[in-house]
Amino acid sequence: EVQLVESGGGLVQPGGSLRLSCAASGFTFTSYAMSWVRQAPGKGLEWVSIISSGGGSTTYGDSVKGRFTISRDNAKNTLYLQMNSLKPEDTAVYYCTKSLGGAVVPPRIDYWGQGTQVTVSS
Repeated sequence: EVQLVESGGGLVQPGGSLRLSCAASGFTFTSYAMSWVRQAPGKGLEWVSIISSGGGSTTYGDSVKGRFTISRDNAKNTLYLQMNSLKPEDTAVYYCTKSLGGAVVPPRIDYWGQGTQVTVSS
């Protein structure tokens, strides 16, 4: 059974940083691209970033480019999202997702985590 379990969300002031983690299990982590997707209150889903299976290729949405960094540790089956210079508009539920195959944009997602809340507010 595929499981994606996010952690690391919380309340942070504007300009602050957070690191999200996603522990993956139930599939061969090293074979699939992984993405982060978010949903702000009252808004639709927004793709944030994708990383290739080996970690050598990353792509970001325009709204987070230069502030967020996606990475993965294939030895630990864990995906990360380092978020710096956070803004109130980054407030959302962040979902870890598994792609069907390669690191294409928009990603072809077949599994979602339960999400972790990030709130940016003073």
